[in-house]
Amino acid sequence: MTKLFLILHVLAAVVAIGPVTVAASMFPPTLRRAHGDPDDREAISTLRVLHRICRVYAAVGLAVPLSGFATASSLGVLGSAWLIVSIVLTAAAAAVLALLILPAQEGVLTAAGTPGAATGAPGRLAMLTGIFNLLWATVTILMIIRPGSTTGA
Repeated sequence: MTKLFLILHVLAAVVAIGPVTVAASMFPPTLRRAHGDPDDREAISTLRVLHRICRVYAAVGLAVPLSGFATASSLGVLGSAWLIVSIVLTAAAAAVLALLILPAQEGVLTAAGTPGAATGAPGRLAMLTGIFNLLWATVTILMIIRPGSTTGA
C-alpha cells in the first residue's frame, strides 16, 4: 500500500504543481507584454488562461498533501523533522499562492477590464512566484534527500 500512496503522491505533485509553477511563472512576462501594448487583447486573453490554470491546478494540488500524509503515515515517518519542515514549507507555498499570487492575478484581470486602470506590478508577481517556486523546490529536495531518515524507502 505504501508504494501506491507514494506513486499517487508523486503523480499528484507532478500533475498539479508543475502546471501552477509554469503558468504562474509565465504570468509576469505576459503582464509586461500587456503593459507594453495596452491594446494587445491576446496578452490579456493569455493572462486569463494562465490565471485559470493557476486557480484550477491549485485546487487539484490539494491531492499532494493528502496523498503525502497517507504515504508518510504508511512509512511511519509523520514525526520526522524533514517531513515536518516539508509540511511547513508546503503550507507556506500554499499560502503564497492562495493569499498573494492568485489575488494579485485576479486584481490584474479585474483592472484590465477597466479602461485607463493600472494593471498590476509584474515585478512583484515575479518575486512572489519565485518564492512559491523556491518553496516547492526545497520541499522536493527534502522529499528526495530525507535528512536523518532511516526508512530506507
